[in-house]
Amino acid sequence: MSKSPRISFEFFPPQGLDASFRLWETVQALAPMQPEFVSVTYGAGGTTRKLTHEAVGTIHRHYGLNVAAHLTCVDASKAETMEIVDAYYEAGVREIVALRGDAPKGASHWEKHPEGFASSVELVGAIAKTGKFKVRVGAYPERHPDSASTAADVEFLKRKIDAGATSAITQFFFEADTFFRFRDACVKAGIEAAIIPGILPITSWEGTKKFAARCGTQVPARLDEAFTRALRDGRQELFALAQCTQLCDRLIEGGVEDLHFYTLNRPDLTREVVRALGVQTQPVLENVA
Repeated sequence: MSKSPRISFEFFPPQGLDASFRLWETVQALAPMQPEFVSVTYGAGGTTRKLTHEAVGTIHRHYGLNVAAHLTCVDASKAETMEIVDAYYEAGVREIVALRGDAPKGASHWEKHPEGFASSVELVGAIAKTGKFKVRVGAYPERHPDSASTAADVEFLKRKIDAGATSAITQFFFEADTFFRFRDACVKAGIEAAIIPGILPITSWEGTKKFAARCGTQVPARLDEAFTRALRDGRQELFALAQCTQLCDRLIEGGVEDLHFYTLNRPDLTREVVRALGVQTQPVLENVA
């Protein structure tokens, strides 16, 4: 039997009362899985910057989890961005997921702030120079929509690692071989940092396909057909559990030791997958003081 993987989870900050309840229910449901870390995202264009900071601080204080806060280059000067870095440190955060970020809502493409960082490479370098954080970055096993090729994606990832990043978390994908090909290309390029597969448990197949189209993730025809049949037969939840667990099993069999789950603040399927992988749980007492 394969060794249970180390796991981590991604949450996104709430933008309303109902969403706030969902976030804290998600954290409470998944904290007993003993994640290596949890990350909290930014909205497109940095729109949830304040909410992200508040969620990061609350999760760290009340649940004692190791929180990796997302940080982007969008719509902020270098000075403003580094002020956020300092505020994270004061809040007890010691890990940052450094990303370029998406274009602001309504914009056709990403543009550098006049006084901001030109790329995630520059952002990584600035954070790394502080000596205060472990820096994680994004990686793309399938071509990033703004990239010329997958080879260019690998080269850009190497630049981020060389700038001071210690590991990378991939965009989600549907087939283990997609990850293995990317991992092999990274090794060939001289990248020695850990590449952590990003896993998306599928709670809505139609929503997932739309998300995949925006991210450049290829949807295998056989998987589309299988989910369509499962939806028709009323067994979509069972199929989603089997699909995600099998993907994780194949990755583990291929030598993967860490899995990062994109929870979408919906914990049930993620929790069932993690349990199926043999990850042990332990009670977590919320610090309410």
